[in-house]
Amino acid sequence: MSEARVLDNAPWLRSGPAARVLALLNGSGEEARVVGGAVRNALLKIPVADIDIATTALPTEVIRRAKAAGIKSVPTGIDHGTVTLVVDGHPFEITTLREDTETFGRKATVAFGRDWVRDAERRDFTINGLSVDAAGVVHDHVGGLSDIAARRVRFIGDPAARIAEDYLRILRFFRIHAAYGSGEPDRAGYLACIGAHAGLATLSAERVRMEILKLMVAGGAAGAVEAMAEGGLLQPIFGGVAYTGPFAAMIAAERLLGLAPDPIRRLGALAVAVTEDAKRVALRMRLSNAETKALDSMGHRWWRLAGMDEATARRRLYRLGEERYRDRLMLAWARAGGRVEAAYWRELATLPKRWSAPKFPLKAADFIARGITEGPLLGQVLALAEDAWLAADFPLDEAVVSGIADRAVARFARDNRL
Repeated sequence: MSEARVLDNAPWLRSGPAARVLALLNGSGEEARVVGGAVRNALLKIPVADIDIATTALPTEVIRRAKAAGIKSVPTGIDHGTVTLVVDGHPFEITTLREDTETFGRKATVAFGRDWVRDAERRDFTINGLSVDAAGVVHDHVGGLSDIAARRVRFIGDPAARIAEDYLRILRFFRIHAAYGSGEPDRAGYLACIGAHAGLATLSAERVRMEILKLMVAGGAAGAVEAMAEGGLLQPIFGGVAYTGPFAAMIAAERLLGLAPDPIRRLGALAVAVTEDAKRVALRMRLSNAETKALDSMGHRWWRLAGMDEATARRRLYRLGEERYRDRLMLAWARAGGRVEAAYWRELATLPKRWSAPKFPLKAADFIARGITEGPLLGQVLALAEDAWLAADFPLDEAVVSGIADRAVARFARDNRL
């Protein structure tokens, strides 16, 4: 199978760092092409980020040519044929054509080759198996062009065999479909993923985290996640219940508010009902400390935010800060299941735009002057006064604030028999 067409919307092929690298690696019996995601994205007319290049030249020849041209080379994966060239501050991964001679999961025995067809056939999906040469001609040896046109994500070759090579391809299948596909997932690939679900347990938490967080923010995430849930593929990942309804509702809420997709916020809607869920998911996916704290905050008594009036919302906002308030509120919104009008939730979610919490006007010195000694007791009376100040709706009048301080000291002295 081979098909070719000319790529007419890739200016990076004609000038700039990528064109310079291609010119360096072409000639004298060698050929280089841009491969993978950059070709796919250009054909779909969406932004191109990283540009990866494949070549017939061996790594030692790539390094020799780079040195002669004064270009920095880094042997980032030289045992597998990958050298990174840095041109004008842009890194390019250059990989010598390869073919698998033996496959043991991710530990395939790889031999360098010069056959573009064999190299394309060892990739995961047809839309990722395309290459484009310096003249802009797209080479398709696996049926990727027709799948691009149909927005279809399909494994190259036998899906079960490709998944057995690396079980991360189960997650990649849904993530790539969510980002670039349309309609239902390819049936053969979907059934193969379900059949190989036990292999998910062999994946490292770091690799799972990377794919799941990318999936969370993909354009078609709701449909892909629903398909994964129906196929029993989410429970092995999260170790608990997945809530696809709140996940879809969270996406809708983000769009209504004009917020950028947030992977942790969406993960919270999908997998967190209580803080115990947040701890389990964070551990299983090896989330960062910041991600874990955000997820835990979302799950902490989010149901208390449902039905609150604006005065209560202001107190929550003061306590939580804008980001934590918004994310926990949005989880409550996503879990409301349409029982409350969207206008109500939107009003609460946009509160930080209309109101900024004032700074608590009382200081430790105000209570020392009233006879409270420094130490733990001082912190307790400060907290008591702050609670009273919040209940009074953040007054700033000096006399009112002074009265709050006096009453806090009197109550503290009475309760502690000072």
